[in-house]
Amino acid sequence: MVDKVSETQITAPKKLCTAKREACLVHIYPTGPTMGCRYPLTDRPLVLGRGEDTDIRLGDNSVSRKHALIEPNADGYYVSDQQSTNGTFVNDKQLDGMLLLKDGDYLRVGNCLYRYLAGGNIEAEYHEEIYRLTILDGLTQIHNKRYLDEFLGREVIRSQRHHRPLSVLALDIDKFKTINDDLGHLCGDFVLRELADVIRGTTRQEDLFARSGGEEFVVVLVETTKDGAVLVAERIREAVAAHQYRFENTPINLTISIGLASTVGIPPITADELRNEADQKLYEAKRTGRNRVCS
Repeated sequence: MVDKVSETQITAPKKLCTAKREACLVHIYPTGPTMGCRYPLTDRPLVLGRGEDTDIRLGDNSVSRKHALIEPNADGYYVSDQQSTNGTFVNDKQLDGMLLLKDGDYLRVGNCLYRYLAGGNIEAEYHEEIYRLTILDGLTQIHNKRYLDEFLGREVIRSQRHHRPLSVLALDIDKFKTINDDLGHLCGDFVLRELADVIRGTTRQEDLFARSGGEEFVVVLVETTKDGAVLVAERIREAVAAHQYRFENTPINLTISIGLASTVGIPPITADELRNEADQKLYEAKRTGRNRVCS
């Protein structure tokens, strides 16, 4: 019996160390020189914060000096908040105590967002995550402007070749600057993520929903006429206005304005021209009172 216990004590740490060397955090938001950086997790605790003595130092005012702690354990890595001002979140749920991280979890420290990877092939998962960063928006996890430009370009060519309908919706949050100014950028980020979730639930799989920048979004509706696109736009507008947004017990009334442009491939039109038409209609919706669709 004693020999078996001794053998376990000798061999277990080796297996534990191997597993830990495979785990890491990948910085996915905000964009900048640190996006895509990989931080390996080892057998010692790791502190994230703004202080000079932290292991991952974040120069963001939304981050406390000692914000979050990641600690190794026999069954993986546990994360806990260190009495930070803005809290620590995993998959958009605020931590209350310690939580075991699972492969693919999103860890948010202030405005900064990380992806926790601990799969069997960490190199493959890391490179897959880097690819995701090239086509997805780190904050909202919907497609970004780069992918939007490529997708819309292909669909415009297809529309012209086969004379098929194609519609574009340009969406913008009404008075978003007021939300940022009154409630802070953490609330602004929350609103963008929550809005993306609401709109994502109203779009078809074959369509594209993307963030084109700031509080601006675009929906590309494949095989959709102008009349059909108006119905979709109104459904999206109503869903956004009806959703209950609440940030730290503060209710937020949110509406969006939508501009719409359509083509059937005749006369020929470029992707940029179609986007510009939708943007012009969006500006019209803003000028004429907001919380409306203009086509």
